[in-house]
Amino acid sequence: MGHGKLKKFAENETFRCLLQPDASSVLAKPEGSRELVLRDHAIKGNWNRDMFEKPRPIVLELGCGKGDYTIALARRHPEMNFIGVDIKGARLWKGAKEATEEKMGNVAFLRTRIEFIDAFFGPGEVSEIWLTFSDPQLRGSENARLTSPLFLQRYRRFLKPDGIVHLKTDSRFLYEYTQSVIRANGLQVLASGTDIYHDGIRTGVTLEKDEWDIDSIFEVQTFYENMFLKMGLPITYLAFRLEHEGEGFAYPTDFDAAYWREAEGPRRSFSHQPTKG
Repeated sequence: MGHGKLKKFAENETFRCLLQPDASSVLAKPEGSRELVLRDHAIKGNWNRDMFEKPRPIVLELGCGKGDYTIALARRHPEMNFIGVDIKGARLWKGAKEATEEKMGNVAFLRTRIEFIDAFFGPGEVSEIWLTFSDPQLRGSENARLTSPLFLQRYRRFLKPDGIVHLKTDSRFLYEYTQSVIRANGLQVLASGTDIYHDGIRTGVTLEKDEWDIDSIFEVQTFYENMFLKMGLPITYLAFRLEHEGEGFAYPTDFDAAYWREAEGPRRSFSHQPTKG
């Protein structure tokens, strides 16, 4: 491990806005069992009390990388609290350092695996979730996609009933997969677009005034988003609400993974995107 990374890890320990729990704080092995089970962390249900300047609605960014999107949203919306989540401590260092130096009382970061996310948030504790340029798992497990029914069930445990999930991605594969999950479960689409910087965003319902900051979708950009835009790649966007009734979410049966995998071509290349239908 390089000296620079070690220095960042050491500095991470000094940032009050960065929570870095040991795996042992959320994993336990019940007596007589060979399997580890997830258990609640002490911060669950207590973010506004223990981590922020004052209580406000909480917004999560899952897979936040260096935290640039989390920081930018927090600057635009001082009336809300923002938490960036990632497993890479060296990445989180940048956002945590910036939030600390600027004394941003509405920003926090959590270093953990997203698979453990519902160990950290209580029922109704989160108002919105942002998924920004998540790995689409083109050839990986469907359950590893952050909009899979497995993950939506996790989100439902802590997202408030009228909460919003935002997906912003360069991956048409992940966008179309998510649309299939939405259809399979009859979820309400609030807004969508397959090339938002050229075609704009379509709203599927009449949005309440100030329901969310539509302009931020265009004006707040991640490092990767900027890079993809310079390459001329389209950026997609979806916003939808989760259904809070029922035991689980259904898996889609109409998603043509082979088609959209081929359509996407090499990762982050849309040069031979065909038109389906």
